[in-house]
Amino acid sequence: MEYKALLFCFIASVLITPLVKKLAIKIGAVDQPNYRKVHQKLMPRLGGLAIFISFLFGIFLFFPEYNPVLKSQSWTLIIGSFIIIATGVLDDIRELSPKVKLSGQILAALVVVLGGIKVEFINLPFDLGVIEFGWMSIPITLIWILAITNSINLIDGLDGLSAGVSAIALLTISGMAVTMGNPFVVLVGSIMLGSTLGFLLYNFFPAKIFMGDTGALFLGYMISVLSLLGFKNVTLFSFIIPMLILGVPISDTLFAIVRRFVQRKPLSSPDKSHLHHCLLRLGYSHPQAVLVIYSIAALFSLAAVIFSQATMWGSFLVLLMVLFLVEMIVEVTGLVSQNYKPILNLMKSHRTKR
Repeated sequence: MEYKALLFCFIASVLITPLVKKLAIKIGAVDQPNYRKVHQKLMPRLGGLAIFISFLFGIFLFFPEYNPVLKSQSWTLIIGSFIIIATGVLDDIRELSPKVKLSGQILAALVVVLGGIKVEFINLPFDLGVIEFGWMSIPITLIWILAITNSINLIDGLDGLSAGVSAIALLTISGMAVTMGNPFVVLVGSIMLGSTLGFLLYNFFPAKIFMGDTGALFLGYMISVLSLLGFKNVTLFSFIIPMLILGVPISDTLFAIVRRFVQRKPLSSPDKSHLHHCLLRLGYSHPQAVLVIYSIAALFSLAAVIFSQATMWGSFLVLLMVLFLVEMIVEVTGLVSQNYKPILNLMKSHRTKR
């Protein structure tokens, strides 16, 4: 059923996206070029609406009526996603204030928590027991959903970037859910994957439509919730798996925070130093930069799969390799600053001495 749902939602998204493009132009949901943006002409946004409509078709057509648990969880996702979509649509049309946009995200996240989807405990390694979060499970879950939702939104800077990175994350989460025997995550992940890939046909360089905040917020929201459903209430090490899968948006967001702290700028201040901007400055073309980031996202996902199957010491090794990879990406691209290159400088110094 998952393959049928994926194919159906892919075709639905391919057919719906041109209609959404016409709607975006008609209601004025367009993206104006400015100094921070790569595109040079007026572009329709609101493309995330096509992903959302395809998702709804998939949910209503493919979810089994006989399973009340799955139906209950799907309604939680539907209600929450309607709130996040409404927030994104209004922002794409009117550009909401950050406070109003954040309020919509919090409300959508609360729907998930009230629906019973939250991180309640973690089993510690070496038989050290269990950490019960109690009431803290609510803020922990809210922070996770908000962080991932906004990190997907932050990397939406090049044609096809957010959609492609999200598709890689959805493929990984769905694939791992198959091995873990989680039918809900497999089916919803397949529906989301098909809907996203259908839209990506129009969004990859040169893009005919942008997903806008409608799409970026929706994808981030759904990925954050699916990762919670797939990996909640597990060991401390397994809790790292969704962080690895979402390594690109998480690391880009974290280093944006570090960069603004180093430069003594407000956290909300925009800049042109995200990973995709850095790759463009290094001389990569628009599609090349996107494909490089796709490759990095795929490496993170592969590390997550290996991490999930490795022994405890093997997991440590994978984690160290990932951290080294992140550090090298940061130094080569200048993600923090052009002068931050401790390992590269050490290697250069060593070669000079020889």
